[in-house]
Amino acid sequence: MAVPNGTSRYAHIEGRIYDRPTQAVILAGGRGTRMQPITLDRPKPMVPVLGRPFLEYQIEQLRDQGFERVLILLGYLPEVVQDHFGDGRDWGVHIEYSVTDPDQLTSSRVATARHMIDPCFLLLYCDNYWPMQMDRLWARFCEAGKPGLITVYSNKDGYSRGSALLDRDGHVGIFDRLRTTPGLQQVEISYAILTDLALALLPEQDTLLEEAIYTPLAQQGRLTSYSSDHRYYGVGSLDRLPATEAFMQRKPTLILDRDGVLNRKPPQAQYVRNWDEWTWCPGSLEALRILHDRGYRTIIASNQPGIGRGIMSEADLDIVHAHMKQEIAQVGGSIDAIYYCPHDWGDGCDCRKPKPGLLFQAQRDFHLDLTRTLFIGDDERDAAAAAAAGCPFRRVTDACSLLDLTRQLLEQKAPPQYA
Repeated sequence: MAVPNGTSRYAHIEGRIYDRPTQAVILAGGRGTRMQPITLDRPKPMVPVLGRPFLEYQIEQLRDQGFERVLILLGYLPEVVQDHFGDGRDWGVHIEYSVTDPDQLTSSRVATARHMIDPCFLLLYCDNYWPMQMDRLWARFCEAGKPGLITVYSNKDGYSRGSALLDRDGHVGIFDRLRTTPGLQQVEISYAILTDLALALLPEQDTLLEEAIYTPLAQQGRLTSYSSDHRYYGVGSLDRLPATEAFMQRKPTLILDRDGVLNRKPPQAQYVRNWDEWTWCPGSLEALRILHDRGYRTIIASNQPGIGRGIMSEADLDIVHAHMKQEIAQVGGSIDAIYYCPHDWGDGCDCRKPKPGLLFQAQRDFHLDLTRTLFIGDDERDAAAAAAAGCPFRRVTDACSLLDLTRQLLEQKAPPQYA
């Protein structure tokens, strides 16, 4: 399996050496009572999302991220999953199953199947989907040197109740599945890399895997995390199903920087304060028309520190953007949303590029998969923001305009590359 430059294929953990995992284990045995009535005749991983079982999206993701084998731990209506997926050949992976009683708890499901589980593996819940980039998880796992890694949603927007608290190095100081500890912030969302050292904590009694493994590992200082600002989606409850379907639609979307991509970039420390100071970059209007005609959403993410420095106001910026959108509409294009950072360079905000805050704002509002959403900018700050968010990135230059990049994208001559 190919490993990116600078990332080891092997992890050194407490005197043992682990190869990058090629097996994923999916916990999929519960009754899914919160998804009733849908789950009266099917288990939760088979809940339809846009006409396809949710588990299909997970299996395809695992295959695309280099996993070769999937072990599914079943309980409730196991034959529905087994009949649909078989041995996995139609999905390009090898699938095995372990079936236990529907009311057995997750630690016992794992213990029962332990002889089928590799020394190092990826663990998923059957009801969560997060756009994993396994290269990044593995790099973090190797760097941390702990027997277990959990992926957590940073939860800066208060999307859910926290279950973990990280220390300043990103290791898990407290894990509390019941969420009774004050000050919990991050939300554990599965996508965990675990080792046999972690599974050695499995108890004989029937309990939940998180309480059996994550809580003591955190107490022992042996659990690390991969923290993400990218929202996760799933079929854990009926009220979140519409957002999951919107996310899985994967409507084509482009995120653009403004200055230097759409309009001529002012000199350093100068800003477009009014419409008279705006000059379109050659071809940018035509690019926006083409994107609209081809069904793309177009979103702008722009630093506007002139506001924070008192050189212009947000009202000034609104007027500029109103003129901009009017001229775009006149040629048949559209802008779906504009996100901008109004802060000065030294304000310490999370939204000023090279930080990725603007991109994550767009992600949450439009249910984007940023790993599939191209960001086009014109400088190093844009590239760094894209890299931090996990976005593919392309750069406008004097020799390659937005129109050139748009034509390349639509002709599939230059597929986006990760920043």
